[in-house]
Amino acid sequence: MPELPEVEITRRKIASSLLGRAIAAVHTTAESYFFLTPPAELKRRLKGRTVTALTRHGKYLVAELDDGSRLLLHLGMTGQLFVQGSSSPRLLSSTARASLKPAEQAVFKPDHHTHLRIAFADGGPEVWFRDVRKFGKVKWLAPGESDQRLDKLGTDALEVTGETLWQAGRKKSVAAKNLVMDQAVIAGVGNIYADEALFLSGVRPTRKAGKLTRRECEALAANIRKVLQRSIETGGSSISDWINPDGQDGGYQDERMVYARGGQPCKVCGTPIKRITVGQRGTHYCPKCQS
Repeated sequence: MPELPEVEITRRKIASSLLGRAIAAVHTTAESYFFLTPPAELKRRLKGRTVTALTRHGKYLVAELDDGSRLLLHLGMTGQLFVQGSSSPRLLSSTARASLKPAEQAVFKPDHHTHLRIAFADGGPEVWFRDVRKFGKVKWLAPGESDQRLDKLGTDALEVTGETLWQAGRKKSVAAKNLVMDQAVIAGVGNIYADEALFLSGVRPTRKAGKLTRRECEALAANIRKVLQRSIETGGSSISDWINPDGQDGGYQDERMVYARGGQPCKVCGTPIKRITVGQRGTHYCPKCQS
């Protein structure tokens, strides 16, 4: 699932393909739970509008339009927001890859999973939103309209402080990992970066949040910011479906210390990484380095 680094990279790379361009047409698949705004209304509202800004909070992208309205975008679990002409094996199923020659795989053509296509008046490359599982979301917001998905978000994870964590976790029995992944406390951290930040902080994922000291909260906040910034620098994590808007894979997956390394030796002490479940999430930690 794309987390803050992947969404931030998407924002940075897709911005030049959106900003200042007038929307000529919007093409969609049939109405479904992917569309929080019905496709027919989405087409009507977006046609003729120009994107003036593209912002991010947590895992959400918000495109601001020239009439004061906004377009809310969330990649969900398997969402891919990219520019027409991009190519990547991650845009094709294993069946499709097997049936196509290498040369045919180089150019992706919209399929039934490509739910949103934005065409522009300048005739340049379109912007496409593809999502195999349709957990991604698209919603048009009228000028001045708020949305509970944004309103309930906590501090953006790139700005989180130890004080935020300490105040949110005081006297709570919730696991430290669940606290870090609570979007109402910290917006943007998911499974990958929670595991990585907890490892760097020496905190076991199952530790009760209320047992964390101020010093531990300071270290944890600093490491959350550290792993997120490093992932942004390396292009994000391409572990499953996510790709950069230009079709390239990220590189942070090659630097993981614990996430998805169950049974492998810890890179620090050599102890096998343990995999457990915390909050219905597969969780990875080092039994020796984390307490």
